[in-house]
Amino acid sequence: MEEMLSTIILLIALSIIAALYASVGHGGASGYLAVLSLTVYASEDPAWLKQHAWSLNLLVASLAFFAYKKSGYFNSKLAIPFIISSVPAAMLGGYLKIDHGIYDTLLSLTLVFAAFKLITLKRPDFEGVVINLPPTHIALVVGAIIGFLSGVVGVGGGIFLSPIILLFGWSDVKTAAGVAAAFIWVNSAAGLAGSSLSGQLVLDGGVLLPFAIAVLIGGFVGSRFGANRFSQETVKRILVSVLLLAAIKRVVELISSWF
Repeated sequence: MEEMLSTIILLIALSIIAALYASVGHGGASGYLAVLSLTVYASEDPAWLKQHAWSLNLLVASLAFFAYKKSGYFNSKLAIPFIISSVPAAMLGGYLKIDHGIYDTLLSLTLVFAAFKLITLKRPDFEGVVINLPPTHIALVVGAIIGFLSGVVGVGGGIFLSPIILLFGWSDVKTAAGVAAAFIWVNSAAGLAGSSLSGQLVLDGGVLLPFAIAVLIGGFVGSRFGANRFSQETVKRILVSVLLLAAIKRVVELISSWF
């Protein structure tokens, strides 16, 4: 009974995370990794955690991408340079076998960054237009760096790409969401491919299926309504707390292993 209750709570948490992330064009991998880090799955091999997060990313990012693209919020000229360089970099990152200690450190830093981005996220004005496209060589470098980090940690990279696009004025918020969704999808697929090529593929269908159903439900709701259609401040704060708690837990366990 207790195990069933824990599973239900986990599935609800995954669904909420998917809805929140999909509403801003993200797949939710950093949120999934945070939640899994607080459960019995925390002890799983990094490859297991990454591959299940990427698989859920593929589902939710697909919903987010089609919702934003259908509404006209996708710029292929902006997206393609980032994607071209990120795919081989993400495959390389996924191919590498990462030590538990290094993975915990990188994941903790990623979770803290994700929490910071969420807590500073404002309700956007979607009336903007693309101000200027980045130079191709800059986009290629940015895409490669984010792609490699995504492959190593097990995220799609949208949590890094979106703020960079907005910081430099390369797009309005909603177009950035559409571009991020496409970027996340290809990086998640590339990371999975890299893991498979290195013989690390350890997907568990029995675990993945209920996870997938949960995030599909949340992702559908989030991608259709968007961040500006419903009040999610409380949910966002809860998610930030989960991200930080998971990061702290990882750091404490890492430090404890040194003594």
